[in-house]
Amino acid sequence: MIRSVFKGSGSALPSKCVTNDELAKKVDTSDEWIRERTGITQRYIAGEGETTSTLAVKAARNALENAGMTIADIDLIVLGTCTPDVTFPSTATIVQKELGGAGFPAFDVAAVCSGFLYALGTADSMLRGGLAKNALVIGAETLSRIVDWEDRATCVLFGDGAGAFVLSAQDVEEEDGPGILATQLHADGEHKHMLHTDGGPSTTQTVGLLRMKGREVFRHAVTNLAQVLNDVLEKTRKGPGDIDWVVPHQANFRILDATARKLGLGMDKVVVTVDRHANTSAASVPLAFDEAWRDGRIKPGDLVVLEAMGGGFTWGASLLRV
Repeated sequence: MIRSVFKGSGSALPSKCVTNDELAKKVDTSDEWIRERTGITQRYIAGEGETTSTLAVKAARNALENAGMTIADIDLIVLGTCTPDVTFPSTATIVQKELGGAGFPAFDVAAVCSGFLYALGTADSMLRGGLAKNALVIGAETLSRIVDWEDRATCVLFGDGAGAFVLSAQDVEEEDGPGILATQLHADGEHKHMLHTDGGPSTTQTVGLLRMKGREVFRHAVTNLAQVLNDVLEKTRKGPGDIDWVVPHQANFRILDATARKLGLGMDKVVVTVDRHANTSAASVPLAFDEAWRDGRIKPGDLVVLEAMGGGFTWGASLLRV
């Protein structure tokens, strides 16, 4: 069977790291308040000359190097983001040009914090369908550009960054062999008011700022993430005990802990980077995965669940045999 097989990953962070204490000098908050409610201690904020595309390019180059490939090998780029450089063209085409590629499909997917899972599912379908052989799948964001820095309940939660995977279409004989084994994606626009921006090109002709009802989002996140993780396990006749690692969207440590407990998983199986990266939206899953891949926690042959939930609501999970 043709599967989308993982070949390498990469990530990138802005040069500026902002601690909670530094943030408290500009925002009515404190290190204790942020840590207690979110587990976050610092975040990286894009500075002058750093954009979603520049971070995406760095992550993509690192992923290509990790995979032992070049842009000449790639024939598809799918990029998840809710903070594109411009309304159009897509950030993926900007990345394609900067990497030196041309001619093949390159496009963005907008699913907010679930953006990377949606991009991964899209690329997986195209690879298995024969529309591409080697894909760059990227999650990249500069959320700091759309948060309201006077709203301490939200601005402390977010950071900027990018992460990328290289996937290749490969004939795999074993049912439990390498590659993406299952993906499940969901959306429910009924709850869009709980996590959204208050502007856009078609309504206010502005970008708008991020607005969130934190308690409601938390409640839906724990339920939806546990449900979608169980969905991909059932599809592949796996159980929680078969999982080597869960790489979740890094929104809030409380959500990570509550989701793990709901599934009966120990936190020793959960990759956690929210304390240092904060919530980087579509970038958070590949960022966290790349860290665990490079430090040796995630190893070839491991069974890894990737999962995320974002505004919309959107949510999804993917089961990957590395």
